[in-house]
Amino acid sequence: MTLPPLVAILDADAAAAAGWRPLDLARAFLDGGARLLQVRAKTASGAAFFDLARAVVAMAAPAGAHVIVNDRVDIAVAAGAAGVHVGQDDLSPTAVRRLAGRDALVGLSTHTQEQLASALAAPVDYVAIGPVFGTATKDTGYAPIGLERVAAAARAAAACGLPLVAIGGITLERAGGVLGAGAAAVAVIGDLLAGGDPAGRVRAYMKMATA
Repeated sequence: MTLPPLVAILDADAAAAAGWRPLDLARAFLDGGARLLQVRAKTASGAAFFDLARAVVAMAAPAGAHVIVNDRVDIAVAAGAAGVHVGQDDLSPTAVRRLAGRDALVGLSTHTQEQLASALAAPVDYVAIGPVFGTATKDTGYAPIGLERVAAAARAAAACGLPLVAIGGITLERAGGVLGAGAAAVAVIGDLLAGGDPAGRVRAYMKMATA
């Protein structure tokens, strides 16, 4: 599939901190026009994560939206999600592909040039890189990479026929520059909650990306 310009990350902990029930936030994202949601629930039990993922998948289907599950390929498969996004400490993309199947959407987070080079040789559908800017939402342990590194990573990914997703500290004001640097999409957590109107915030991102 062609990646939409926004990956709306439904982080259960961030949602709760902002006073949102995860499913209500998922509905707001969809109402705003998000068509690729990533479900993330770092502190939830496996059962609760599965229930959330399955409910979001069911909610997204009528809108023609796709859902990917963070970290847990087993939950992604069981919930009927479109795919799974893994990090450097999760199952390898090869193992994920074996479990999820050839049609699953598989993404991998990278933070360094070495990780990016390895990812571009892996059986993935897209690579993510970050943090682009400083962020308090997700502690990666890596310093911000900036737009020049995004541009270089986008060129490397394009040479391998893969889209690049940029993440980390991205706001509506910064997103245009990130996409302009060559990223196919921006993945956003905290800024979609800014102002208390996530549907409106998603609409603003989609409008910016297609202007």
